[in-house]
Amino acid sequence: MVSFSRLNKSRISNWWWTVDKITLALVLLIMFIGAFLVFSASPAVARINNFSDYHFIKKQVIFIALSLIILFSVSTMRLKNIRRMSIILYIVFFGLMVVTLFAGHSTKGASRWIRILGFTLQPSEFIKPTFIVVSAWLLEGSKKFDDFPGTMLSLGLYLITISMLLSQPDVGMTIVVTAIWGFQLFLAGLPMLIVTILGILGALGAVGAYFTFGHVHDRVQQFLFSGGELSYQVRRSMEAFENGNLLGRGPGEGTVKLHLPDAHTDFIFAVAGEEFGVWLCLLIVLLFAIIVIRALRLSLSDNNLFITYASAGLAASFGLQSIINMASTLHLMPTKGMTLPFISYGGSSLFASALGMGILLALTRRNSFAEDKDIF
Repeated sequence: MVSFSRLNKSRISNWWWTVDKITLALVLLIMFIGAFLVFSASPAVARINNFSDYHFIKKQVIFIALSLIILFSVSTMRLKNIRRMSIILYIVFFGLMVVTLFAGHSTKGASRWIRILGFTLQPSEFIKPTFIVVSAWLLEGSKKFDDFPGTMLSLGLYLITISMLLSQPDVGMTIVVTAIWGFQLFLAGLPMLIVTILGILGALGAVGAYFTFGHVHDRVQQFLFSGGELSYQVRRSMEAFENGNLLGRGPGEGTVKLHLPDAHTDFIFAVAGEEFGVWLCLLIVLLFAIIVIRALRLSLSDNNLFITYASAGLAASFGLQSIINMASTLHLMPTKGMTLPFISYGGSSLFASALGMGILLALTRRNSFAEDKDIF
């Protein structure tokens, strides 16, 4: 029988008394909401794709079970193992991103997926959390050791990462990684002049993407100069929110999922709006906001620089991806094929979200036995 006494020094007992239970509970609640929404949205999408009605929900249940294993396993890890794991996973998934350029599964003009043992994997989803941790480690080293070029190494890591992302191309993920890396530099005390220059360069890069990548140009044009003529998916999404109104049409009563092939992935927020109304949408926004704000508060209160840079970056990444998904669904920004963490269907999205949140929970643990907190 497992004991959770405070006097018990086992790994599980120590984890239970030190993990942030509020964040953990909120994540589990979001996963439950996501499972329910996928169950509601996926049968219609499965029929569109000539699958059995419960094809996607059966796979999602397996994905959720595996993601829970990842979440809990990673959240029990010590800091030195978090660092080692992140470096190894970054190298592995960077290598897989290279493979996608030659043997990747192309969808909508982008080669971001690779088939492994019958499973379609998006390596760039895993690059994001591992990049954040490795970058935080390098930035911490630049503060601890005068002769360690951590900032320059972090810059090199960033340039290599976005070069590979743009080669796929994945402009949206590039913007997210750039924003998070800039946020980490800001926390590391980089002079505001340099931060401003990097911000200007980032803006110029976004303009360059507009003129370089056809799909980016088309989506921006559609968003800014459509003259009220929305794209098919956005129009259906807005109709869903209009139909849902305050209380929604009821579970399973929505119609957007009958017409949108991405209703269970990129546009699952529209399914929530149509079937459950404004109240569920606001609840989802509130849950994400509480997790991000709480994680930022915990990270910034720690005197360990690595924990501050890494956990703040992971929290900001979690929030930024959520904002992008919901904003594009609500036509507040150009559409971007980015999932809603822990809610959208998909193994890569769930596993990467579980990895990032597991690391975040491990970093923010109030662990009196983490004697490796000060080890670089």
